[in-house]
Amino acid sequence: MKAVTHAAQAESKPGSGSSAERSLRLLALLAHEGRALSLAELAARLALPKGTVHRICTQLVATGFLARDVDERSFIVGTAMRQMAFDTLNHGAVRGLRHGVLAELVQQVGETCNFTTLDGAQVLYLDRVEAKWPLRLTLDIGSHVPLHCTASGKLFLAQLPPDERDALIGQLSLTPMTPTTLTSAPALRAECDSILRQGYSCDREEFMLGLIAVAVPVCDRSGAVRAAIAVHAPTARMSLDSALSHLPHLQAAAARMSALI
Repeated sequence: MKAVTHAAQAESKPGSGSSAERSLRLLALLAHEGRALSLAELAARLALPKGTVHRICTQLVATGFLARDVDERSFIVGTAMRQMAFDTLNHGAVRGLRHGVLAELVQQVGETCNFTTLDGAQVLYLDRVEAKWPLRLTLDIGSHVPLHCTASGKLFLAQLPPDERDALIGQLSLTPMTPTTLTSAPALRAECDSILRQGYSCDREEFMLGLIAVAVPVCDRSGAVRAAIAVHAPTARMSLDSALSHLPHLQAAAARMSALI
């Protein structure tokens, strides 16, 4: 029998239930969709009256679990919801197992490795293990970095459905961080197409001069990309070609990580 997702369960239930249950179903639907939904869409998908959905959304916005999109008639998950998801992903035994995967990978490649996910229009660092070198870039867990100039960020962009990807690229500022940063939408779209074909993403000193990175996707059991594992290093110690030679190690670590998300 085919497994039913939480979002499908949220939509399949009738419009009755407690206020708490309705709020949770609405949050589950938005989290699953990964995009803004209008009041009308939410009401239709949840089989609830618009007035009821409006009241729930107002309460959730006030508490930070929802936020209004650029179009104020639509809603996205808010900072409180993202923080709760972040805390959930980074607690207990599972976090320890994920950290162990990264630590083993660092032993294999000899450079710092990261575990990241997409958070709105940025990359969120969920975990990292530092290589034991005096020269390194330090980014704390919970830090955010841009999409358009990082290996993980471009990987997440590439995995989005084309219409969603184009819409998101159209909203990004594409700030030139270095002379090699991709600062035009056509160039970034072409890069995304290349990433899809090859199955990995590179940062060619686009985020910071003298720093390269390679990222591979981490998929859930349904095959959807939920996170990324990346290695980054100063060019003084590792060339991009050398980093790419570690793709088998990165991909093996990503396969192990898939069972832990």
